[in-house]
Formats: sequence, C-alpha cells, structure tokens
Amino acid sequence: MPHLDTDKLRIAYTDDGPKDAPPVLLLHGWPDDPHTWDHLRQQLLAEGKRVIVPALRGCGDTTFLNTDTPRSGQMSALVTDILDFASGLQLSRFSVVGHDWGGRIAYNLALVAPDRVQRCVAMSFGWTGGNFNQPLGIDQARNFWYHWYLATERGAQALRDDRRGFTRFIWQTWSPDWQFDDDTFERTAAAFDNPDWAEVVIHYYRHRWGLAPSDPAYQVMDEALAARSIISVPTLVLHGDGDTCNPAATSAGKEAFFSGPYQRVVVPRAGHFPQREQPCIVADAVLGWLR
Repeated sequence: MPHLDTDKLRIAYTDDGPKDAPPVLLLHGWPDDPHTWDHLRQQLLAEGKRVIVPALRGCGDTTFLNTDTPRSGQMSALVTDILDFASGLQLSRFSVVGHDWGGRIAYNLALVAPDRVQRCVAMSFGWTGGNFNQPLGIDQARNFWYHWYLATERGAQALRDDRRGFTRFIWQTWSPDWQFDDDTFERTAAAFDNPDWAEVVIHYYRHRWGLAPSDPAYQVMDEALAARSIISVPTLVLHGDGDTCNPAATSAGKEAFFSGPYQRVVVPRAGHFPQREQPCIVADAVLGWLR
C-alpha cells in the first residue's frame, strides 16, 4: 500500500481509478478496516470513479510519525486526519462514504467543509447534530456496554490483551444473522495488531463521554464542530434493519438536521455492517446517490 504523510501520521491507503475522475473516499469504522469496502470499491471503479480507501489512525499500516504524539481518538482528530489526507492528495472536492466511525467522520466533514464535500453517505447511525454526549435511553445504554467497559481499566486491559476475542464478539452480537467465516474475520483482525490501535480506541470511547482529556492541538477543530449542527451537503443514510448496536429506529426522524437533499434507506436483512452483509443493495444505493 502507498503511504501519505501528514504532520502527525503516515497514512496507508489505496488509490485506484482514473486520477481525473470524481474522487470518492471510503472510510471504515470500528472494529473494521479497509477490507469492509471490497465490494463497493469494485462497483465504484466499474462506474469510472477514482476510489481512495485510507486506514484510520491506529489501524493497519497507518502509523504515527512521532512517539510523543497523543494517541487521541477524539472526533476532531479523526476529521483533521482526513482533511489533511485529502489535501495531501490535492483533492479540492470529493464525495465521502463512511461506516460507523467513518460515518461520523463523514457527517462531520460535511458539517465543517461543505465547500469540499460534494456528497455524503453515512451508515449505521443517524446524525445527532454533533452532540456526542447525547442523552440515552436504557435500551441504548445497554447496547453501549462496551463504551462503559472501556471506561474502566479492566475493560481497557481486556481489549489490549484479547483484541480478536473482543472484536469477534462485537461482530457476532451487532450482526447476529451474519454468518461470516474465519478468513473474513482474520483478514480484518490483522489490522488491530497495530501497536496504537487499542489506545486510540480507548481514548475514542472515553473522550466521547467526557472521560478523557482532549488533545489541545485540535482545539480549533473542536470549536468548529461544536459551533454547527445543520448539514447542507446532500446526504444519504443507510441503516441495517437488524442492527443491534444502533437499532434502525435511532436514525429515523433526523430530517431537521439537514438543509440539503437528504434520504434514509433501511437495508433489509442486515445488521451493523450492511456493506458486508448486503453488499449489492448498499452498492446500488451508493451509486445511485453519487450519480
């Protein structure tokens, strides 16, 4: 894989298709890696798009340039990573497709950089206006058990010590009807061996609920994200009807957060990973939206 250096990261990525074609960034979520986009990537390439798939910080072959850089998982850091990455590739305008963490990044890119994001697709949760510390009902608090577990030192150590066991359980419980095989899981789980993966993950979930400090290097982006809530970029939301992490009902009724074209599609027979579980349905929806 080629690499691109920003001021903090060496980002591993693939970049395929004509360089003068409309670029589409595909951003994976957690616990996942760029392989999640294998089917959609091929369909976009067949459509003549330029398809760019980076590995997020701490994942796979993406590494930090300096040992003293905080292994932050805060959203402002993740958004800045992708903006810097796009600038490094000299992308003035691009569409973005994201799932889970990548979906949150996609929403926030559309929020703070509408002049650069042409179209947005987010999967597996609804936009909440940028309020990460949102109120939760009891059912959703139960679904987020891993957030609370990772807030403890015992949970954090469990993630560090048994990355595959922890993440396999996540895959099995978030998409209970998805019968993935060992090869599929192992191909992605290798990305979790990155030495910074666990620390970025732990900080992401602790920071989301105000349980870990922010990296002051991202204060300006933090303020920009907090100052806005309405997305003007045309946005498509895809949500599996069997998602047991973020049930499909949680993404309904979000139209007020969008001033531009907006569409929500519930993907049948899919859990939290619709791009893996129903790749043809997802590809058709994404291609139609990007057209």
